[in-house]
Amino acid sequence: MRIDPNVLLVYSTDKGRIDEPKEQAEVPKGDGVVRIHKDSKGRKGKGVSVIKGLGLDVSELKELAQKLKKQCGCGGTVKDFDIEIQTDNREQLKSLLEKQGFTVKLAGG
Repeated sequence: MRIDPNVLLVYSTDKGRIDEPKEQAEVPKGDGVVRIHKDSKGRKGKGVSVIKGLGLDVSELKELAQKLKKQCGCGGTVKDFDIEIQTDNREQLKSLLEKQGFTVKLAGG
């Protein structure tokens, strides 16, 4: 096979995409009190309850969020070591978390 010096390599599948391993984010340590905030900013006026200060890793947070969503009958997600539940019923969330053994405070308005 003859290589022409005027032809350049444009695309190759030899190596593929090489991703750098991501660093594990450190779990933030709180003061031992779980706080439930009501938040509606950036959500077109729809309120969500944000649970902060749990001190759990990502897999444990996802399991807890799944349990809370099933008990409340609503949706939610885990973002930046916080759980967002799409409900305004913070009293129900407080009672569910207290049954799990957490110390809970209702924060915000």
